[in-house]
Amino acid sequence: MSETVTNLRDTDLRDEVRAWLADNWDAQSERPRAGGSLSDWHKLVFEAGWAVPSWPEHYWGRGLDKEDTSTVIAEFAKVRAPGAGQDRLNITANSIMQFGSEELKRRMIPEFLCGATMCLLYSEPGAGSDLASVRTRADQKGDVYVVNGQKVWTSGAQHAQYGLLLARTDWDVPKHSGLSFIILPMRQPGVEVRPINQITGDSHFNEVFLDNAEAPVANRIGEEGEGWKVMQTALAVERLLMGEGGGEKRQGSFKDNSVSLIDFARDAGKLDDPVLRQQIAQAMAWRQLNALNLVRARQEMAQGSSSPIMSLGKLAMSRILHGDAAVMTKLHGAASMLDGASDERAADVNYRTANAYMTSIGGGTDQIQRNIISERVLGLPREMEADRSIPFRESRAVTG
Repeated sequence: MSETVTNLRDTDLRDEVRAWLADNWDAQSERPRAGGSLSDWHKLVFEAGWAVPSWPEHYWGRGLDKEDTSTVIAEFAKVRAPGAGQDRLNITANSIMQFGSEELKRRMIPEFLCGATMCLLYSEPGAGSDLASVRTRADQKGDVYVVNGQKVWTSGAQHAQYGLLLARTDWDVPKHSGLSFIILPMRQPGVEVRPINQITGDSHFNEVFLDNAEAPVANRIGEEGEGWKVMQTALAVERLLMGEGGGEKRQGSFKDNSVSLIDFARDAGKLDDPVLRQQIAQAMAWRQLNALNLVRARQEMAQGSSSPIMSLGKLAMSRILHGDAAVMTKLHGAASMLDGASDERAADVNYRTANAYMTSIGGGTDQIQRNIISERVLGLPREMEADRSIPFRESRAVTG
């Protein structure tokens, strides 16, 4: 296709998206023109095909290529309208699309694209960095799994309608082979959620206790025992989200993901400090480098890959957040020891300093990301695992 034809197509698509948004979204109030809830808006976006523009039309999309999909996402972002681009960033929908049965796709993907809330039931006490050692069990009884166990560090569990559950369905095979990935309804007897108070004052994380909770067998994503493979796709999407700064969002002095360290330094009267200027330049360079890497990660995600490149972005964002917080603390000086309403900027700096650890832990710790990068990107020897090939019930995780 010639460049002229491509540009015409791009212009036509931009005009179409802009016209649709102008008819349906009030950019000034950042609300749907027709009123209604955010869920109603997501349904409208879904019905128009903008929720998953790269997916085929028979799967609620428009069959656009990655460049055109980026155009759609960019136009929605300009007017701060949510709902588009979920073919890249909706963890549940992407996992079902890649591994789910046709029945599960038809039944549940529209629900998740239209705003159904979910949480990630992965980590457990004793199975955080080594997720393959989870001991929450899902025993099939008829057409349901009966689930028993405990999860921890589950973001948003107190509000979620569903949980993406990694559970053990076979104890007599090696640990990676006995896991299944199941969509668990959260609002039922047998699911108890206990919020965890964080150093930031938030309670995003939770403990989740499962006592004979039930999930339909039809809610399993992929074949039984293939949960580890499915989870790699889910983790890749999560790491892409975190690499884009998902852990940065907060209602405070800085409401956007991007922090202008230059403006911060200018307000503090320290823009001419040569050492601080160098540190600001380094922080900005890390952000730019990460943005370029994320372009590559998104392209791989669009092709259905769960590439370890996502780990680079996630690890980079962790470094960026810690680095930005350190520079901001230096810029604010001794006043950064203050907090609360007496100094809102100090409160925001302190929040960012403490909150940076969420990105260092969520989606796999920084140390785990380094292992992934070393083994799967650089081709270095794998870390030794003595229990990798033995039946899980004989592993130290079970026998103690």
